Amino acid sequence: MLSTFKSNDVPIAEILKDIDTGANQLPDFQRGWVWDDNRIAALIASISNSYPVGALMFLDYGGDSVRFKYRPFTGSSATCTPETLVLDGQQRLTSIYAAMFCRDAVETKTDKNKEIKRFYYLDIEKCLNSTTDRVDAVFSLPEDKMIREDFGRKIVLDVSTKENEFKEHLFPLNIVYDSIATSTWMDDYREYHNYDKEILQRLRNFNAEILTPIQSYKVPVISLDKNTPKEAVCQVFENVNQGGVSLTVFELVTASFAADNFELRKDWEKQFDIMQKKSAALLSDVSSTDYLTSLTLVSRYYIRKNGGEFVSCKKKDVLRLSLAEYQKYSAAVSDGFVEAANFLREQRIFSSRDLPYNTQLIPLAAMFAILGDKIHDGTVREKISRWFWCGVFGEMYGGANETRYANDVTGVLEWLDGGNEPDTISRAYFQPTRLLTLQTRLSAAYKGVMALVLKAGALDFISGKAMDFTTFLDEQVDIHHIFPRAYCEDIKLDKAKWNSIVNKTPLTSRSNRTIGGNAPSKYLQQIEKANHVSEQQLNSFAVTHLVDIDDLRSDSFDSYFIKRAKALLTLISTAMGKPISNLGGEDVVGAFGESLE
Repeated sequence: MLSTFKSNDVPIAEILKDIDTGANQLPDFQRGWVWDDNRIAALIASISNSYPVGALMFLDYGGDSVRFKYRPFTGSSATCTPETLVLDGQQRLTSIYAAMFCRDAVETKTDKNKEIKRFYYLDIEKCLNSTTDRVDAVFSLPEDKMIREDFGRKIVLDVSTKENEFKEHLFPLNIVYDSIATSTWMDDYREYHNYDKEILQRLRNFNAEILTPIQSYKVPVISLDKNTPKEAVCQVFENVNQGGVSLTVFELVTASFAADNFELRKDWEKQFDIMQKKSAALLSDVSSTDYLTSLTLVSRYYIRKNGGEFVSCKKKDVLRLSLAEYQKYSAAVSDGFVEAANFLREQRIFSSRDLPYNTQLIPLAAMFAILGDKIHDGTVREKISRWFWCGVFGEMYGGANETRYANDVTGVLEWLDGGNEPDTISRAYFQPTRLLTLQTRLSAAYKGVMALVLKAGALDFISGKAMDFTTFLDEQVDIHHIFPRAYCEDIKLDKAKWNSIVNKTPLTSRSNRTIGGNAPSKYLQQIEKANHVSEQQLNSFAVTHLVDIDDLRSDSFDSYFIKRAKALLTLISTAMGKPISNLGGEDVVGAFGESLE
């Protein structure tokens, strides 16, 4: 296989000239320049000492793969098409270019993030003093080239004129790569000091030991061929920017679309705003890359349907997405996400916090985008519901999912047309003992169980209201213990049981405050007395949470626990559309104390 890159040392002077002319520019996905004054001074010191400052990585511009929007370096006014784009080295090159090539003051910032403008100088005497740290020989001066003390009333250094530069023995670094300007400055320096022999010798030493090494300084450059695939560019950028801001697929596609004068970020923000307004924030965690991945699934589905290659939505597939495809399917995908949110509300999932898997939204939105009006058919919705819950309780969406997204989109749609069950349904399996390990909402299955309890018709203990979308938000519904924690700890019940999902249910904040840490028998009586709820009413409210009311009123935890575990398993089995096996297995009996058959 032929190499897609080459590496060699290049004089920094050549690179800076190419930056100035626009031959070297930046891809538009690069972040802005952020280096502060101290870091620039340290970089100058390293170059003046001929220390390495790290390799640079360039990408030859042009070809079918490398077609991104580009921009010149800060300080350059170039408007031409670049020959190369800088993938790694923007911060270093911008600092060197601004401080050692441009004539204008460098716009940088202090270590406290205050914006400042600076010119950089080398102190000739200090540079030649072997006992002086080189960074101490780098002078950073304000835009007026004066250093003041006593609240600005006293000027302690003034190099605002060339004569003052000569007087203070400070060499302006922004001419160091201009041979004519440097030569002229040195001639004038000699003349200013009346050709003093000691000063002439010092200048010769400064030129030989400091300026010449700076002017001939080279950096290793790795150049990627213009035919390098976009996914490789993305991977390379991520590899070399591990300490900085990683490059997302969305940013790379944005740069690619920008070459056709299409502002993807602005369009995404518009689509996201519409989705948010229609979904009541249920889609708040959908990322721009999620959106592009879903759109790629839709695009590739139609390509396959028309005789093309298989459906895939890996990074390389998203990067292959054309602007025409994006514009063709973006509205349908936005609607797909909104319909996905509507579907989730039907499943009694009302907020992004309670969504079992954010990743499952990607294929779900793609399916709805493809199905269009068919999503309102009862048979279609029932099958998609089965797929969704099998994904949740089979815990299928917890890892790298691109292959599963593609398989599920094609599998579910073929199933809806009379084909076999998709892989996610056929492989989904729920182990009964998993109920005991569902202890926190970090688990998708934990959130899923709570949604099913709500869907089964759970009513508020006090008001008897159905915990629908409005009640969920207005009454601050959250997950709470039925046998309260304080009570369970006080009588030393097994934490693996009382803290599991079996002993939890969605309750309003008001009901939870009334329950407190009391035994069920006690808090049920308190609810009846304080809120004027009859015993019969309260019993009917409580049983909607799949509990045996007699067990609650008698504080019979073990009996209550087994019955509720069975009830939850029935809910899960119904949602998945398949029986749960091993209900009477040894591991189940050992964990629960008896069979769950």
